Amino acid sequence: MPEPFVAYLRVYEPLSSFEPPLREEVDAAVERGSVDPFDAGLWEQHLWLRSQLAAPPRLLPGENADGEVQGVGGVLVLAPEDVPTAPAATVGPGPLVCPLDVHGRAAAALVGFLGDADVPLRTAALPESVDKARTRAGAVVSELSGGAVHVLSSTWTVPLPWFVVVDPTERCVFTEPDRRRVCWRVAMADARRRVARAHSVSKQSIGDDGPTQILKETGRWLERFHPHSAVELDYGGLVQLMTQSDLDADTSAEDVHAIVDAMEADDAEEVATRYEQLRDFWSEFAAREHHN
Repeated sequence: MPEPFVAYLRVYEPLSSFEPPLREEVDAAVERGSVDPFDAGLWEQHLWLRSQLAAPPRLLPGENADGEVQGVGGVLVLAPEDVPTAPAATVGPGPLVCPLDVHGRAAAALVGFLGDADVPLRTAALPESVDKARTRAGAVVSELSGGAVHVLSSTWTVPLPWFVVVDPTERCVFTEPDRRRVCWRVAMADARRRVARAHSVSKQSIGDDGPTQILKETGRWLERFHPHSAVELDYGGLVQLMTQSDLDADTSAEDVHAIVDAMEADDAEEVATRYEQLRDFWSEFAAREHHN
């Protein structure tokens, strides 16, 4: 089964920064063994499939038949020395841990689906329990109001504002046949600084909507975590769609940073040129969503 065609923006917090009782759950998950980052998408997919094949099926992955959550679930672990930092940024102490938060993320996705989908589709997906599903998923999302999920995901493409977070020169590419991955890692302080600058420039250049709104939301999300955390942008399963020539031609991070610089310099021609390069590169992958 192929890995889901999903890209991720993740936050890894120092293990010491988690407060009880979550700390005990995260400690236990780390002791059980972290999820292999190359297999994170498949791990999440299998967790969801198990929830649907259970008897009776579970509404959300990571819970039992009564809707009770079964611990923190899977975690990813990262060492501070694997995170490039600017001179003023601090990461750690280690280990850095990213709870995959599949239960909360699934609940948020279900709330969105129930709000956006047409009635026939909602009824087909949840023929006997639409109201119950809405209430339970809404309750899970409400419990997240004091914190935040550590993972944002996007199907079939990478939201272009996410590239603002990273240093274009720090891309990690793994191209072994069965171990392909593209990711960037960055200190939280550097990520917040880049997002804040891009948001300010974008707001002055194009107003409050579109990319500016995404940057605003991303900045607010980052502020909810420990300042010595790390942030990771991971192409996830999207790398399955990319050939080696695609990876060689991918200048997305460079292009996004150049767009921010060009907007600040009021260089409309450079903005248009860079945006056209991004559109040409990502349109092929976006088109596959419609084919599916």
